[in-house]
Amino acid sequence: MADAGNKESATIGGDEFTNTELENNKNNTMVQEGSTLLRRMEISVAEAEKRTGKNTVNMQEIFTVYLIETRSIDAITEGHNPAPDSLWRRYSEFEILRNYLLVTYPFIVVPPLPEKRAEFVWHKLSADNMDPDFVERRRVGLENFLLRVASHSVLSNDKILYHFLTEEHRWKEVVYETGFQAKADSRIKALSATFRVKNPDKRFTEMKHYSDELQSLTSQLLRVRARVADRLYGVYKVHGNYGRVFSEWSALEKEMGDGLTDLSVCVSVSGLP
Repeated sequence: MADAGNKESATIGGDEFTNTELENNKNNTMVQEGSTLLRRMEISVAEAEKRTGKNTVNMQEIFTVYLIETRSIDAITEGHNPAPDSLWRRYSEFEILRNYLLVTYPFIVVPPLPEKRAEFVWHKLSADNMDPDFVERRRVGLENFLLRVASHSVLSNDKILYHFLTEEHRWKEVVYETGFQAKADSRIKALSATFRVKNPDKRFTEMKHYSDELQSLTSQLLRVRARVADRLYGVYKVHGNYGRVFSEWSALEKEMGDGLTDLSVCVSVSGLP
């Protein structure tokens, strides 16, 4: 039997929390029954901007920042149309926010972030993180992440999330003061200990092997897809050249001019001979 002086604890999602930790999590939440942040605030990632600055090792780097705009819904419903509040965030700050939510709410499935860099692209497309198309896809993904978090009944009422959306300069200090990194490190150590178990559960071992094999096969499939897309691009490029040839030819032919023009359009648009 446990001693009466021991701290009471609760186990949630496989993690054990003391009453103090649960109370701290509750204190980080702006509890409002039946309310989510998305019902009180409009949130959007309006645009992306390329900037230049110095990194942690004092070296010059180019990075992308994203403009987050928020506006109170109460003001809109009252007939006002105030200008939105706005601030800029880097992708790394979104990562910090998600890591904080993962550590603080391990019993909740936190929405994923978009990919940090382009993967499995065929070589005719740019894999550069500064590529406009990639940046735009990531902007949309970051907005979806914020909207999903802001629509969750628990995550949306977290004070750190609110600081992330409204305070541009003091946010990092506030989130680091929660000590979430120390909790994350302790859980990583605990997770590492589970891999040293002499007799691991066979079900989890089989599941791990299955997931590893699935990842390997999926990667192979994506690489094959990239090669096929590369070859199709070559075919379409050749047919596009045919279209230009037929178009120039039609200007020289009087009787066949209309037919060659139609053929040029057909080949250029469809990519088929």
